[in-house]
Amino acid sequence: MNLKSGSVEGFEQFSQFESLKEFNHHMEMWLLEHKTDFSKGELVGLKRLVRFAAKIPGVCNAKIGTVLKAIHDEYNDNGISRSTFKRMIGKAKDLGIFAVYETERKNGSQSSNLYVFNRFPVSEPPKKETLNPLNKTTNLLKTEKDQKIKKRKEEPSELDHTFVSNRVPKDFVQFVKCFFDDAKLIEDYWRMVHIISFDYKLHEETDVIVGIAIDAFRQLIRKLKFTKVVRKPIAYFYGILKEKFYRYYDEWIYEMSDEDQPRLYTINGETFEWDWLHGGSPRMVGQAPCLGKL
Repeated sequence: MNLKSGSVEGFEQFSQFESLKEFNHHMEMWLLEHKTDFSKGELVGLKRLVRFAAKIPGVCNAKIGTVLKAIHDEYNDNGISRSTFKRMIGKAKDLGIFAVYETERKNGSQSSNLYVFNRFPVSEPPKKETLNPLNKTTNLLKTEKDQKIKKRKEEPSELDHTFVSNRVPKDFVQFVKCFFDDAKLIEDYWRMVHIISFDYKLHEETDVIVGIAIDAFRQLIRKLKFTKVVRKPIAYFYGILKEKFYRYYDEWIYEMSDEDQPRLYTINGETFEWDWLHGGSPRMVGQAPCLGKL
């Protein structure tokens, strides 16, 4: 079931950022890493979409036409085409910069998409020496007031698992804290779970997604302990999650399939059919199955 359309304030719970400044910082990191993956026109579209996601940091439900009009007005009717904007959306989704959710009106018709920007994945938990730079820079602060302000800004990064948001299931917190006892990092990992669970319409199945998440995190830890191939743990965790959620959904579809009628299901906006006649494999609707030799 798609999300119901409405004002952007109604989607505040999707925001992954505590402030506009934090959102802008993560977008700068994304662009430093992937700017060359976009054409000049696509970058114009992405940056304008980012500006529309300022009211609720990292969340935007503006119509494509509205965004394109704003670009045309800014560039004196020399904006970008709709196809260029859609190419940008496809690239940004594939790179993990944001997720796209369809919304629908009360009458069931499709409305504008919801764009949820992701945090730039961190490679490892923050180190203590970077969490408290006051030890080395105290002499650079001009006044005692400056020191207090600096300390207040740094303190949230040092919070342990007891400060994790109540929206994160306790079982997940208790497992992850054994390896990363950092509230912010635990919440970052859970956001990855939350995003994928929405893609598979499992966000209300708490017991199911917690079990999958813990299993995926256990696999990540094994990889970190026994190999040196993981450069960005949270991104690697996201990849494991995608595979496990797909398998779970695949098995669920198999159990629910009716031999007299194909069953359709949607993942990331693409519709698939459960092809029970040819080995129980999924295929995109409209794509002819390979019958093989009779």
